[in-house]
Amino acid sequence: MEEQQVHEIKVVDKRFTENEIVPAKQTDLIMTAIQNKYQPEFIEKMMALQERFEANEARKAYHQAMAEFKKEPPKILRDKDVEYTAQGKKAKWSHADLGVAAAQINKSLSENDLNSTWKTEQLENGNIKVTCIITHKYGHSEETFLIAPPDTSGSKNAIQAIGSTVFYLERYTLFAATGIAPVGMDDDGQTSGAGESINDQQFSSLTDMMNEVQANEKGFLKFFKIDNLGSLPAKRYDEAWEMLEAKKK
Repeated sequence: MEEQQVHEIKVVDKRFTENEIVPAKQTDLIMTAIQNKYQPEFIEKMMALQERFEANEARKAYHQAMAEFKKEPPKILRDKDVEYTAQGKKAKWSHADLGVAAAQINKSLSENDLNSTWKTEQLENGNIKVTCIITHKYGHSEETFLIAPPDTSGSKNAIQAIGSTVFYLERYTLFAATGIAPVGMDDDGQTSGAGESINDQQFSSLTDMMNEVQANEKGFLKFFKIDNLGSLPAKRYDEAWEMLEAKKK
């Protein structure tokens, strides 16, 4: 029987020299393409592909870092007392101090290769827009913004009114961007119904309703086992509102 001969077929890309090894990294491929005088259109496509790859990797790194941040988020306390006056009646409540909260949050963010900053704009209608930007060290960032009119309550001048709103929006955009909710200082969430407290808007709405129906504030606070309205647990807000609605009817 006639012996069959086996021929090896080798495919060579003539754009590379025989001694060249095709690099594994996309950036190396781009440099090789430039050195070997590839068509500009091909090089542009390679560069665009590299940019998309890096952007996708940065996005994945950002979300991984945020997941690590949220495993052990800083505990932000409502550590600043405030007096609120509406229709001649005073109410006391507390909120988280922005300086203290920002320092705690940014320390935890930096431990996960993240940082935060704000961008402020005054819109044509006079409203204030504050954007909180969380950025990863690889460059990917995500934004959260809130818009509100200048705070003209009390005896504030125009600049103070703007500053008050900016300060307010900085605090809440930071909390929203990081998914953090301040907690009360009294019992660390151990008593019945405790936990995340109502926000500023809920507090204002309840205060106005209490004044409208002339509710017994001391009796109201005693019923919910709280020292001030601002520490009312958020999950009991609907219950409180329904009680005031029933009194109104």
